[in-house]
Formats: sequence, C-alpha cells, structure tokens
Amino acid sequence: MSRPTLEVADIVRRTGNSFWEQQQSHLAWPHRKVLDAIVRCRTAALGGHLDKCVGCGHQAISFNSCRNRHCPKCQGNARAKWLAARAAELLPVPYFHVVFTLPHELSALVLQHKRLLYDLLYRTSAVTLLELARDPRHLGADIGFLGVLHTWGQNLEHHPHVHYIVPAGGLALDGSRWIDSSSRFFLPVAALSRVFRGKFVAELKQFFEESRVQLHGSLQSLAAPSCFSSFLRQLFSKDWVVYAKPPFGGAEHVLNYLARYTHRVAISNHRLVAFDGDRVSFRWRDYAHGGKKKVMTVSAHEFLRRFLLHVLPGGLVRIRHFGLFANRRRTAALERCRALLGVAKCVDPPEPPSLRCPACSSIMLVVERLTCSQLYFRASLTSPELRRCRDDSS
Repeated sequence: MSRPTLEVADIVRRTGNSFWEQQQSHLAWPHRKVLDAIVRCRTAALGGHLDKCVGCGHQAISFNSCRNRHCPKCQGNARAKWLAARAAELLPVPYFHVVFTLPHELSALVLQHKRLLYDLLYRTSAVTLLELARDPRHLGADIGFLGVLHTWGQNLEHHPHVHYIVPAGGLALDGSRWIDSSSRFFLPVAALSRVFRGKFVAELKQFFEESRVQLHGSLQSLAAPSCFSSFLRQLFSKDWVVYAKPPFGGAEHVLNYLARYTHRVAISNHRLVAFDGDRVSFRWRDYAHGGKKKVMTVSAHEFLRRFLLHVLPGGLVRIRHFGLFANRRRTAALERCRALLGVAKCVDPPEPPSLRCPACSSIMLVVERLTCSQLYFRASLTSPELRRCRDDSS
C-alpha cells in the first residue's frame, strides 16, 4: 500500500495545541500523551537506527516509531508480529465471526467509566458465548475464541463493540471428542442477545448499588436510584445487537480476516482525504444505507475530539482469549483439539516482514542505534553550509 499523502500527525501538528487549549478541561493527561506521541512518531525526536543491507551494503537511517497503540503509523508491524505468533494456534476448521454491540444509550456512561464498562462488555459477552455453547440444546461443548475490542464507528463516533473469532465447534464436555457446529449457524443470535443483555444490565445495576458507578455532567439526572432503575428498564426493553456472520474458510483465511480487526485504530491515514488547516475530510462507510462509501467533513477540532474518544485506559487489554484459548489452558487444549481433529498442527507461522533494501531488495539489518542528538549531529554534518564552515575553520 502506498504511503498516504495526509496523516493524522499533520492535523495534530497544525491544530493540536489550539485544540488542547480549548478542550483541556474535558481531557486527561493520557489524551495529551497520545497527541504528542503521534506528532513525534518516526521523526528525529524519538531517535533512530542505521540500517545496512546484507546484500549490497546500502545504508539508510530510519526514525523510531512511538509504539503508542493509538498511533495510525505504528500498528502495521505490531499486527504482523501478532499474527505470526497466532498462526500456529489456529485450528483447521471453519470460523465464525460474532459481534456484540452496546446500545448507544450507554455511550455517555461508558465514556465516564471506560475501564469498568469495557471490562464488563468483555466479561458478559464472553460468558454468554461460553454458557450457550455448553448448553446441550445448542452445541453442548466447551469452546475457545479470541476477542478484539473496538470503540468506534466509521464516522469516528463512540460505538463500543467486541469482535469474536470462534472456531465452528468445540470439545465435548468430557473432552472425549470434537463436536462440529451446524454448517448454517453457530449459536442462535436471539438467545445470545437476550442473555448478553440480561447479564450486562444485572451487573450494571450491582455496580450502581455498590457506588462503583459515579454519574457526572449530563448523567447527573440519573443519580437518584429511581431514575437509574428507570434507565435500566429502558435498556432492558429494547433488543441488543448481536451479529453473527456466516462461517468463512479455514486457517489461511482466518489470518487474513484477523488482520482487518486486530491492532486497528479509530481511523487509518489512508482514509483521510483533505485538510485545509481548519476542516478535515475523510472516507467512511454508511452501513445504515447499505455500506455506501461517503466522504465526511468536520472541523479539525471536532475530528480530534472524536479521535480521542477512543483512547483506552492504560493497561486495558484490547485483545483477549477465552475458554479453551485462555492463557492458562491454551497449550493443552490446542493439543487435545488437534489430536481429535487428526492434525499435528495447523499452519506454519509466517515470517514477520523485514525491512528490504531499496536497491537490491535484500534484508536490511540494524547496525547502530542513534539518539536524537546523534541524528541532529549527523544531519548537520551533511548540511552544505555547515560543512563549508567546518572546512574553513580547519
């Protein structure tokens, strides 16, 4: 993919300071940290390294990445390394894609309690899958799956949901055999929706009773117990969206599919269309109208406001494994599944991508680490004016 001509970093450099001055009372220090990281990413401010080609000896200096998980430029390499590590864990069976979405009425509350309610979203949706899969009326098996938390919609507004990638089957409850799911669907969506809604609302009610949910700003009107109970009844009275896509192919297809969802940030640089210093235009899909491609234009400050809605609390794990794939039991469970499926392993882990020489396409290796001051000194030595001054003084 070609390098984009416009980046989120360009918008932050131009309008980030004025945006911060106007909105800092509504923002926290982690938001500023994200903005600073995006601006400094792959610039001399973070230092760099000298790369040398193993074939022709060509040398080049590369700037370091910020490695912030919200930075659009840093997720490509992280995604490739993660996918390489996950490849050997995939099973040679079809996979389903299941999405649990919180209703928009909860958006303001979730934004005030991100860590608590994102964890609740993960926990209740995962337990819903595990319980219904164990039910003999459905699959009657223990399953494993991984989930990826997304908090945005295509228009960058707050839209918290979890994508689950689930093998089409599981281990019998006694571990004696592999049970394949139906070729048409994995679990009934209506049942998933009802159980998920019930578990989430019940725990949210408990959080309120334990004073773990504090209501501020626009939510102060819900602070009274009777008002909050009415709010919960309204949530319970509507259907919650759970979407299950039809099964897709085996392991080789799953890797490509995962690449679309893991390590994604709210918006990629390639979706940016234009920025005139005041307004930003970006591409988006309007799924309410058949996924039609459109271009949205908003002020630069509104763009940054929407972008920062999706900054996650420090330490919050965005990619999680459950059931058979939980960290404490994954190795033994995968061995058992493969034995019952009659395979030694799934696919060989692909090699993580390496930097290639622009001259001969051989691998480039790091031969020296460079600090910010060292980069500045090397740049000054290559400046014609400074080089003439140095020659004159000698």
